[in-house]
Amino acid sequence: MKTTLLRPWHEGAGARFGAFAGFDMPIQYPLGAVEEHRLTRRSLGFFDTGHMGRLSVSGKGAGETLSGLVSARILDMRPNEARYALLLNDAGGVIDDLFIYREEGEDAWFVVVNAGNRETDVEYLGSRLSSGVTLRDISEETYMIALQGKRAVELMDRVSGGRVSPMPRFSMIRGELLGSVPGLSLRIGRTGYTGEDGVELFYDAGRARELWEHLLAQAGEAGIEAGPVGLAARDSLRFEAGMSLHGHEISPAISPLEGGLSWACDFEKDFVGKKALLAQKAAGLKRRLVTVNVTGGVPREGCPVLNGGGTEIGRCVSGMFCPSTGTYSANALLPPEYAGIGAKVTVLIREKPKEGVVVKRPLYIPVYRRRT
Repeated sequence: MKTTLLRPWHEGAGARFGAFAGFDMPIQYPLGAVEEHRLTRRSLGFFDTGHMGRLSVSGKGAGETLSGLVSARILDMRPNEARYALLLNDAGGVIDDLFIYREEGEDAWFVVVNAGNRETDVEYLGSRLSSGVTLRDISEETYMIALQGKRAVELMDRVSGGRVSPMPRFSMIRGELLGSVPGLSLRIGRTGYTGEDGVELFYDAGRARELWEHLLAQAGEAGIEAGPVGLAARDSLRFEAGMSLHGHEISPAISPLEGGLSWACDFEKDFVGKKALLAQKAAGLKRRLVTVNVTGGVPREGCPVLNGGGTEIGRCVSGMFCPSTGTYSANALLPPEYAGIGAKVTVLIREKPKEGVVVKRPLYIPVYRRRT
């Protein structure tokens, strides 16, 4: 089992650990997952995302090659822009979901991948890159943390000389911070996975703990309520905001059309899996991702979903208590006739039937969508 470079810090903070994507990760701290969730929503949460994979793709033709392998349009991106994209198989299933950043310089790209898919992605991309294009896995030499919440940008402005607040969503800057981390060059991406505003930071792995502790100390000096957030709260935050988790809402067996991610597919360009998606669209979807609010129990992954006649029509792909809405909710793949808002279903929780109703997604509108 792998660990992140911040493992000793998490141990000192009293974290409880669990397995995730081949890593022994902090699941929650003494504050508790619900309160960590609420902390992020009201102020600022610190996330150790060092387990994520980081790749560099560069060389003549890198953009053209990468464009043909991912679902989103990327060739129109300006330097330091970021975009969400999907890596699909020939059948249209999702191998992984990615964040792609266009670097400054000639045809250079920075790609963030999911921890559990890192080796698969490297092999997949590496086998399909054209001559002259170089793929480097820089996950071991770089580190990644995320600061998310209403006061994240305020803190980053404090340590960057006001450079972060002018940044648009889905952009990146590079540079050094003010104060006691001299000589530390980092990428600052205005991206995240919680539905809140914030940043993701990429920097030298040898200084992983130094920056983490420096930023926590700066938050304290500024009177900003902040603290570490584990995977349990990260999951409820992303769930409420309607963000997919690979292996749950999307997977090699679940297409972006089924998973509600058709917006991440640009059908005006060629990409692997496009033909299969067009065929699926023409034939009509057999199932769609929906959110179901459940009464009387906590739905979990794998719980059967039944229609009024007691016939199983699907299964939950994820489920939990949602602190922001106070609901017990699940995501499930259901036939279109049961996917409309207000549709009544039954969810079996430990073989006991519980009433469920399909509701509008997402449960929590991301802050940056409210501003547009």
